[in-house]
Amino acid sequence: MKDIANYSLKAHNTFGIDVRCRRFLQYRSEEEAQTVARILRESGDPYIIIGRGSNLLLTRDFDGIVVRSAINIAYEDVDRVLCGSGVEWDVLVEKLVSHGLYGAENLSLIPGDVGAAAVQNIGAYGAEAKDVIERVWAVEIATGELCLFMNDQLDYGYRYSRFKGEWRNQYLITQVDFRLSREFVPRLDYGNIRAELEQRGISQPTAQQLRDVIIDIRRQKLPDPEVTGNAGSFFMNPVVSRAKYEALAAQYPGMPHYHVDEQHEKIPAAWMIDQCGWRGRSLGRAAVHSKQALVLVNLGGATGQEIVTLCQAIQHDVKAKFGVELTPEVNIV
Repeated sequence: MKDIANYSLKAHNTFGIDVRCRRFLQYRSEEEAQTVARILRESGDPYIIIGRGSNLLLTRDFDGIVVRSAINIAYEDVDRVLCGSGVEWDVLVEKLVSHGLYGAENLSLIPGDVGAAAVQNIGAYGAEAKDVIERVWAVEIATGELCLFMNDQLDYGYRYSRFKGEWRNQYLITQVDFRLSREFVPRLDYGNIRAELEQRGISQPTAQQLRDVIIDIRRQKLPDPEVTGNAGSFFMNPVVSRAKYEALAAQYPGMPHYHVDEQHEKIPAAWMIDQCGWRGRSLGRAAVHSKQALVLVNLGGATGQEIVTLCQAIQHDVKAKFGVELTPEVNIV
């Protein structure tokens, strides 16, 4: 177990914000997670739990404890995979596809850890983590007990789970169990997947070909955080009432949208940000990515507060133009 004082978090957030925490704890097993839980209980210090920091914006030094999982063990059992919470998500997806286990290929190249994926219910191209998560093991911080949660206990929704809501900072996730399929059923009707496949002359892709296409699409649209600091999609796509959608559609013909149910529609936040003229613009050392308006970037040396200021300016303009509130997907600390 790592236990380090006055620790730099620059390597633990993909925005590349250079801040420090008073104490950094990293656990490599369920037993070490229980030790960390005991330390958190006994110290009484404030704490936050992070993954690889790919969905995190740090705005200041943290006068408390930062906790991270480094459980990197994974086991395959027929059509199930038992995976440590510290395993890198895309490493897992690569392994699943290569072993003929299907269901997660549309989630290729999403940054972050397995544990964070279970908390956030990551999603892309018509798929979500909840589609393949069977159960989650976690240590309850208040008691140190190892708990098991089935998928239907976690209240999964759009970028949401109970770990992110009412159970926030109450559990240290240790393992996530996935149930996959040995039968590959491709999902091609989200975004420009089908068009990209057609350009390559592929009508019936294998899982590996679908994964390759999604990786290429993401790399074309999203900046590499190793080069330009960012946390991927900064805002969630807002879900609005049917009446609100119809009013906006009448005002903006051709406005893109995704059907949610009979009462709700989802409007792409990137489209609204683009319509407000923000794509490619900057405020100081923070900017909106020129190829994808949903991505805010660190142009170099930006503080977390500079990125928050840009976020707030975008929220203001979208609300003024469309009457829609944008909610950050990124956790701001």
